[in-house]
Amino acid sequence: MRTKQTRQVCVLLPNKQHLDFSVRMRARGQEVMKTVLRSLGVGDLQVFALALLRDNEYLFLDLEQKLRKYFGKTWSRNSLKVPFIVFLRVKFYLENGLLILSSKVQQLYYWELRQKVLQSQSHQQEALLFQLAASALQAEVGDLERREGAEDEGGDEKKERMQYFLPEDYFPPWLINHRGRNFLLQHSPVLHGELRGTPRSWAILQFIKEASSLQDAALTFYRMKQGKKELRSSILLGVALDGVYIYQEVEGKKHALSAFTWSEIVRFTFQGSRFEIAAVDSKLVYYTHSAFHSKHILKHLSDSHRFYMNSKDAASYIQQLEDMQALQLHREAYICDMTHLRQRLQCYNLTASVSDFSNMETDTTWTKGGAEEEQSPLSVMAEVESEEAFVDDPAEVAWLAEFLYGVSVDGPLQLPYSTWAAVTMEMKQVLCKRVGEASHSFDSQ
Repeated sequence: MRTKQTRQVCVLLPNKQHLDFSVRMRARGQEVMKTVLRSLGVGDLQVFALALLRDNEYLFLDLEQKLRKYFGKTWSRNSLKVPFIVFLRVKFYLENGLLILSSKVQQLYYWELRQKVLQSQSHQQEALLFQLAASALQAEVGDLERREGAEDEGGDEKKERMQYFLPEDYFPPWLINHRGRNFLLQHSPVLHGELRGTPRSWAILQFIKEASSLQDAALTFYRMKQGKKELRSSILLGVALDGVYIYQEVEGKKHALSAFTWSEIVRFTFQGSRFEIAAVDSKLVYYTHSAFHSKHILKHLSDSHRFYMNSKDAASYIQQLEDMQALQLHREAYICDMTHLRQRLQCYNLTASVSDFSNMETDTTWTKGGAEEEQSPLSVMAEVESEEAFVDDPAEVAWLAEFLYGVSVDGPLQLPYSTWAAVTMEMKQVLCKRVGEASHSFDSQ
C-alpha cells in the first residue's frame, strides 16, 4: 500500500504564536484555512487571509490554488523536514473593531495593528503615537496602579515605579531616538493613567479606531518601480479600506503622491510586471516585481473593493449609533452645564444656538417634536433615529444575534424567524447601549 505523503506547514499568527500541522501533498489553500479555523476555534476570520513572503513582500494566497504552486519544486522534495511557512495576515482593514464579531479575531487584528504601529514612519503624527501607546498599555496592563503618597516619592523610587513597560514595545524606533527613553517613560504613564477605569476590551476597540487614523498603519503596502529598468522600488501602493494611497519613499520617509477612493478608480490592469491604475482624471503606470506579483495585487484590490461595498452599510450604521450616543451625551451635558455644552458643540461644528435647545424635552428619550418648519440639528437627528425603519433581511444581519442573545457567530446560527421580530424591535436599543458603554467609558475619564 502506498504511503500517503504529507507536508508540514507552520502558520505564523499576528500575536507571535504559531500553528503547526501537516497537509496532503495535493492540498489547496482552503485546506490550510479550514485547519486554522479549527485550531483557533472560530467559524470565520472575516478580515484575515493566508499569505506568503515573496521578494520581501506579503502576497495573499488564492485558496483555490494548490500549495505546490506557491512553493514550487521544494514542495515535492521528500527529504525536506523544515516546515513551509505561511502567515495569517489582515487583508481588509476596518475603522471600527465592533464590526469584528469574534473576540479572538478581534484580538488578532489588534496585535497586527500593534506591530504596524511599531513600524510606522508617520513623523507628523507623534501625538497620535503617544495616544496609541496609552491605549495599548490600558489594553495589556490594565489600570495604572495608583499609590498613596506618590507625589512625595524620591527620584529613584518614582523612576523605578514608572518603568513598568519597555518603550521599544510601544513606540517606533525613530520616536525613541527622537524623544529618548526617559522622556517616554516619564510621560506615557500620564496618558495611560487618564484611561483608568476603561475596560481592556474597550481599550482594544479604542486602539483599533485610533490606529485607523495613522497614515501608514491600516494599509497593505506593495512596492513598485516608477520605471521598468529602475533598480529600486521607491513607490508604495497602499491598499486601504476606502481606496488606494500612493507614496514615494525618500530616505526612509513616505511622501504622499496620490489618493483615490474606490469611486474615483475606473480600472486596474496589468501586463506582466506593468501595472496600470486608471482613475477618473489620471492614469498611473508602475512596475511590480513580476507578473506573479501583479496578479495577486490585482486580486487583492478587487477583493478589497468588494469587501468595502459589502461592509459599508454595517460600518455606517455603527457610526450612526456612535454619533447618536455622542449627541445624547451632549444633551445630558446641556442639562447640567450650558458652558460645557457650548464648548462641545463648537468642537463638533454644530452651530445651532442655545435657544434652539431650550425647547427640547428634558427626558433622555428622543421623541418627535411639533410640526415646526425650523428645527435644531439635534431634534432633526432625533427624528431620523425615531422614524428609521429596519429593512435588512434577517439572513443578512446574523451578526446581531451576537449582540442581542450572546449567540456565538463562530458557530452555526439557528434562530427561528419569529425571534428576528424581537431583534427588529430591540436591535437599536441594545446596540446603542453597547456603543454607549464605550462612549461613556471614554467620556468619563
